[in-house]
Amino acid sequence: MLKFWKWLFRIVLVGIVLLAVFILVVYFTLPDTSILIEENPKTTAIIEQRIAAAKARGRTLKIRQKWVSFNAIPDMLKKTVRITEDANFYFHQGIDFEELQESLKKNFTEGKVVRGGSTITQQLAKNLYLSTDRSFLRKIREYIITQRLEGSLSKDRIMHLYLNVIEFGPGIFGVEAAARYYFGKTAIRLDIDEIVRLVAVIPKPLKVKPTGSSRWLYWKCCWITRKLKLYKYIDQEMYEQLSGVFC
Repeated sequence: MLKFWKWLFRIVLVGIVLLAVFILVVYFTLPDTSILIEENPKTTAIIEQRIAAAKARGRTLKIRQKWVSFNAIPDMLKKTVRITEDANFYFHQGIDFEELQESLKKNFTEGKVVRGGSTITQQLAKNLYLSTDRSFLRKIREYIITQRLEGSLSKDRIMHLYLNVIEFGPGIFGVEAAARYYFGKTAIRLDIDEIVRLVAVIPKPLKVKPTGSSRWLYWKCCWITRKLKLYKYIDQEMYEQLSGVFC
């Protein structure tokens, strides 16, 4: 029996050492996020993934992306994205454990993934450096990059980067490109209903168009409208106006 425990102890010890080495290798091969303090990335992992996927199908994907300053993005758009994608963005350190717990509960109850728990910082990490796969290794890399982003960048800078790289359709990245492509205007000139439509498609940018009229789009826009009223970002009159369109 003593030999068995010694054998088991050695196996566990080797496992711990290998895991520690693995994590260290992953950690030291990940990108330096501090360069993003002043520099905007020239491309992203998701953009390159989409280009490669199109090329594999014998097509060329036209990329539409136009970087704009944080001040050139309307406050209402920033607020709508935050309360829709990550309400506690300015209060957590990259991982919203409360939201993650609620998501796990909801998904377990439903027996499928119906609610995501990723924060805006996690989504930025995935967009900039990773991919859309859901492997265990990618989640580890995502967690470490998320902590680096939170440690080196301000919250506003993280939000600024996110709003300029988020996908809104085939080849369409960032709120400025999306506003111009779908509504023929700059982001700063978007109306509230256009903002709601854009934010609604963030979870399904390749399946739903902001200018569409699908049942899912209208349901999502109605849900966002209620959120805006709950957070008092719109008054009763605007709430009724948007509800009349989407709900």
